[in-house]
Amino acid sequence: MSSNGSTIVFHGHRNLRLRLILATLSGKSVKIIKIRSNDLNPGLKDYEVSFLRLLESVTNGSHIEISYTGTTVIYRPGIIIGGEVTHNCPHSKPVGYFIVPMLMLAPFSKKKFSILFKGVTNSDNETGVDAIKWGLVPIMEKFGVRDCLLHILKRGSLPDGGGEVHLICNSLIPTALTIHATDVPKFSAIRGVAYCTRVSPSIANRIIDAARAALKPTGCEVNITADVWRGENSGKSPGFGLTLVAESKRGWRIVVENVGQARTLPEDLGELTAFQLMTEITQSGAIGRYQLTMCLVFMVIGKEDIGRVKIHKSEMDDGLIHALRDVKSVFGSEAYLTQDDDEEEDDFMTLSMKGSGFTNVSKKIA
Repeated sequence: MSSNGSTIVFHGHRNLRLRLILATLSGKSVKIIKIRSNDLNPGLKDYEVSFLRLLESVTNGSHIEISYTGTTVIYRPGIIIGGEVTHNCPHSKPVGYFIVPMLMLAPFSKKKFSILFKGVTNSDNETGVDAIKWGLVPIMEKFGVRDCLLHILKRGSLPDGGGEVHLICNSLIPTALTIHATDVPKFSAIRGVAYCTRVSPSIANRIIDAARAALKPTGCEVNITADVWRGENSGKSPGFGLTLVAESKRGWRIVVENVGQARTLPEDLGELTAFQLMTEITQSGAIGRYQLTMCLVFMVIGKEDIGRVKIHKSEMDDGLIHALRDVKSVFGSEAYLTQDDDEEEDDFMTLSMKGSGFTNVSKKIA
């Protein structure tokens, strides 16, 4: 990262969406260079170009320049206006790839967000719609975004998709609330959704039975629902998957998900996801891995007050460090990590970050 006058310069394709979202919220221009410049197929991928087009459609006055080779992007952000948009997502990425960044913009828009995403609803390499619905939207409520809904109209499995998901955000707020999550939550219930499209409904039941058997020793209340899709609403390809959510009484969530691959047994999928959830609970603080990046964005665009979040040491990975660097580059805010003195909580750290005093400019103009 380097600063060239008023334009912030980034290198490489990593965190492309996060950098563009931070630029849009801060109103600062960014230039991203050397995007896969050493690859056999250099430049932006189809889904990254599609994301830029989506960003253009929910903002007014944004200026995007893509170089001839696609290895350089200049982005000058405009005002977030929201409104009603239909976006056709390429099948190379599921709709979750596009929904997650929109959740960070939606509360600070001029008009209410109503976006219909068409494409693949669940995939192994990105956050699925169920994980967003049960894991990310409840975290937004902690920051004051009360009215955000995600409706799954059609399921679409790989490779042909055919799914439709409607994102509605009616909660327009001037600034995000300051968060103080300094306790490790105790999880009292486990919820889940086992879905299947264009396959026998018994597959969903087999997934549920295997997951319940694996989770029984926890002693938690387990409630997994079968979500069977038939006919036109089930998309164009057969598929199945499972999303599990651990809930605490204070509303904190830990999410894991898996999608069935070729030759995957439903029983294996259910058992694997259940074990992954238990591992995730032991290796997470108040916020899970899925929600950490969104949490950082909302913390930095909060009031000029210090927010605190308890995280597990294993969450301090490459992804978090790069995200913190990007936040510092755009907003100038640094995160402070402090080790807890309590021996029982030796594996946990407290991440503190001061808000930048951001206010919703789009709302003022409205």
